[in-house]
Amino acid sequence: MVEDDAFRKDADAITLRLRAGYLAELNESLRLLIEGEGTASLLDDYNSTRNGRTDRPTVADPENFEINRAQLEWKPGEKTRVIVGRQRLVYDNNRFVSANGWRQNEQTFDALDIEHEIGAFRLRYSYADRVQRIFGQRHPNRNFARWDLNTHLLHGSFALGPGRLALYAHFIENDTLPLSSHRNLGLRYTGEVKFTDAALDTLQWSAEYAKQDDYADGAATIDADYSLLEVVFARAGYRARLGYEVAGGNGTYAFQFPLGAGHPFFGWADRFVTVPPRGLISPYLWLEGPVGFLPEGSRWTLGYHDFRPDQGGGRYGDEWNAQLAVPFGKKLNALVKYADYRARSFATDTRKFWIALEFRL
Repeated sequence: MVEDDAFRKDADAITLRLRAGYLAELNESLRLLIEGEGTASLLDDYNSTRNGRTDRPTVADPENFEINRAQLEWKPGEKTRVIVGRQRLVYDNNRFVSANGWRQNEQTFDALDIEHEIGAFRLRYSYADRVQRIFGQRHPNRNFARWDLNTHLLHGSFALGPGRLALYAHFIENDTLPLSSHRNLGLRYTGEVKFTDAALDTLQWSAEYAKQDDYADGAATIDADYSLLEVVFARAGYRARLGYEVAGGNGTYAFQFPLGAGHPFFGWADRFVTVPPRGLISPYLWLEGPVGFLPEGSRWTLGYHDFRPDQGGGRYGDEWNAQLAVPFGKKLNALVKYADYRARSFATDTRKFWIALEFRL
């Protein structure tokens, strides 16, 4: 359910997704996976981006059927893995390259993906020539359905002190939207310290910086920085996550994440999937913990984001997020989720509410 003050009518969606496949172990080092994905709409009082219901807010889960994955995986040893075909690509924390698993139609790539370990070093390279986007291959707007790419992703990491340092380079040439082609060069340092007989069980951290500029036929205006600082305090099953994330902007262009996941980062209301030209500064606090009277593994989550432009003063708005996740055994999971974005100078007040059930064999 979506209430957006920009629309007179609300959006109500009931969707059903089935994802099923076949995994064939060809030999001890080679296996083949074929997986189909179908999404149906049982109640379509919403704008799916293809059903013409533009008088209502968007819920980007259109009806669709497609081959989600068709991949051949070769693993000659513990330190090497090669996957070719239509597949998920997920790098680090999903920020730059992701399967966008929150949506009913998953994002997958026609790609070659190679991972290899050399001593303490982990190396990864991916080449992608197409991405199947979350709107589904049957979308009448081809730019929504898929992008043709000529993209190289490089990632290397090694242990450094109490953490791990990753260096990455993304050369993203988008043949469908050539002016959006860009390069990301960055580094990410993550780590964890465990305590005994202390007020904390663990302290985790993430620090990241990236530079984005034009690549191939990308517009010369593409020039922005990204930074993240996050710490996580954990004790007896409870976690507090405090962070400060900045997607830089200069009024003409702001740092973008076209192949990454937007939903888990700048608020669940999805008001900032595309970062405004003045950029975005987002300090945030997330709390989570167990629910003792519900089945084991049940957890509550509460989060708050403050949104401000990187260039100039003022505030875009702020947002509260809340979630309750409950597993029923190993196969059935239930989710109740809520987002409340309160606008100050960007977009409009938006409230979203979800109830989800997922069954896995």
